[in-house]
Amino acid sequence: MNVVVLSGAGISAESGISTFRDSDGLWEKYRIEDVATPEAWYRDPALVLDFYDQRREQVRAAASNAAHMALARLQDVAMVQIVTQNIDDLHERAGSRHVLHLHGEIVLARSTVPPYETYPAGGNIALGDLCPRGAQLRPHVVWFGEEVPMLERAARIVQKADVLLVVGTSLQVYPAAGLVQYAPKGCKIIVIDPNAPHISGMDVVTIKEKAGVALPRLVEEWMGHKL
Repeated sequence: MNVVVLSGAGISAESGISTFRDSDGLWEKYRIEDVATPEAWYRDPALVLDFYDQRREQVRAAASNAAHMALARLQDVAMVQIVTQNIDDLHERAGSRHVLHLHGEIVLARSTVPPYETYPAGGNIALGDLCPRGAQLRPHVVWFGEEVPMLERAARIVQKADVLLVVGTSLQVYPAAGLVQYAPKGCKIIVIDPNAPHISGMDVVTIKEKAGVALPRLVEEWMGHKL
């Protein structure tokens, strides 16, 4: 059984990580245009670096929650591939082995010179921190307005799904939201989110609960049937 998971900000929010839609989170203090676009980087790289340093610290302080743990347990009875919009490493810390990050990884730095080599970002990234080529390092994050280089690979993963779990995402951020349309005929689609969106033209089971509540229950049920 090939289970593909599309995870979004909701699953990380249950671990206390702010999303850009939060009314009282880290993003509330900043405009997206000022910290999460290529134009912001060229205009004020110090501000952008400071913002992502704060996000990195928030991720380090967070812990994987029951939903992350449930997906890791599911690997005992199924092939589980996770395509996540999240830039944190909570899936990996829970033990998930196959995780594709659509929008980059906050725990990595990236060169500003092609071929966009990545490096561990153990601490903060400061102006003057250079890659071996002598170029400034930046967060390894896909900003608004940038290409999503992992999108085609993610689509190929979804095309092979027997079960597609859509967890903690509003399916409002494109092009990631369009990945659901790559699910093959006969694929079982389950959407888990308190504000689960309607997916037109597809046979979908909707569970309007938090991932940390619904996923452990669902996984235990599946494991009992030995998928």
